[in-house]
Amino acid sequence: MNFQRLAALAASFACSASLAAESNLQPPWGTEQNLGQKMIMEATSVCADGKGHYVVLAPDEENGGTFLFYGDGKNFTQVERIPFTSGGSFLDPRFFNKSANPNFRGIDYRVVSQVELERKEKKCSLRCGDKTIPLTILPAEEGANLLRKASYAPSPNQFAPYALLRDTKGNYYFVDRGAKPTEQKNYRVFIGPRGSLKQQKMTNVIADSEGEIFSTKKGDLRLVLDKSKSSVWIENSKKSLDLRQVPVEENLPLIYNELGVYEGIRLGTPCDDQ
Repeated sequence: MNFQRLAALAASFACSASLAAESNLQPPWGTEQNLGQKMIMEATSVCADGKGHYVVLAPDEENGGTFLFYGDGKNFTQVERIPFTSGGSFLDPRFFNKSANPNFRGIDYRVVSQVELERKEKKCSLRCGDKTIPLTILPAEEGANLLRKASYAPSPNQFAPYALLRDTKGNYYFVDRGAKPTEQKNYRVFIGPRGSLKQQKMTNVIADSEGEIFSTKKGDLRLVLDKSKSSVWIENSKKSLDLRQVPVEENLPLIYNELGVYEGIRLGTPCDDQ
């Protein structure tokens, strides 16, 4: 399963859970007005790192999974879950675990991090790549009071990698698009050497069964992503460079850590502050 499909599934899954809203959302325990909501609150755990960061794990009774939230105790964002998995697993390509399975049921678990909770043993920990951070489980009533006073928002993650190419001079040509299913036609193009890619002003996008053409502001630069042939960078209506396609799903750490496109952004995961 490639990153684009995984991101689309995650966004779709979150929407199907009826939690997402434009600027805020209702947590799964709601306002605790009925027995079901009260039971969810009782089964929800809050883990803290002692530095003002909190992870919330709540049961998803409808889908048999776990809702995950991360924040500072006053404001929480919903963490995008990996579809069809249980527990506190989430995608964070900034952290790499080389010992993990690169293809388990179509998912590369080397870029998957996790919050691990053992309620009976009263243990909680956060794993970002191959780094493990011990967490402390808050007493039930203390955690519930914190959650009742907090506000909640959807994941801040707005874009997902779509295509990565490279020329013989070491310049990268990177394309991403909106992470939500309704925004997947919102493309961006970045060009430059590793660590210094610059966003290009887009004027048009053409997509059909043969590939995509991304035109820049002046209309004289176009990136052609041909699915059956090698991609090219066209300048002033002349073929300028042949580009080698670099598999996105195999180079997520490179994209998030080394290209410079996502430098300093928050993905809304518990690894944001690690």
